[in-house]
Amino acid sequence: MPYIKQEDRKKFCYQPVKLGPNSDIDLVKATGGCCDTAGDLNYAFTVIIQQYLKNHGVNYQHLNDCVGALEGAKLELYRRVAAPYEDTKIQENGDVKRI
Repeated sequence: MPYIKQEDRKKFCYQPVKLGPNSDIDLVKATGGCCDTAGDLNYAFTVIIQQYLKNHGVNYQHLNDCVGALEGAKLELYRRVAAPYEDTKIQENGDVKRI
C-alpha cells in the first residue's frame, strides 16, 4: 500500500449526508475523481479491499476473490483501453520491426 500523506487521504473521506434513494451520487466515480497519482489509485484500491475483507472476513476464498477482481480489472483495462491505444500508435508510428 502506498503511504500517501495523511492530508492527501482526506480527499477520500466523505461526510455522510442524508440523501434521497435516487440521489445519483456515484461514489466509485467520485473516488476515481479524487485520484491524482498512481499512489492515490493504489490507496483507493487498498482501502476498498480492506473494507470488503472487514465486512466479509479474511479467509482464502475472500482473499482469492479480491486478487481475482484486481486481475480481472487489470485485464479489462488492457483489453478496452491499452490495446486499442497501442493499435492507434502502431498506425501512427509504424510497428516494431519483426525479426
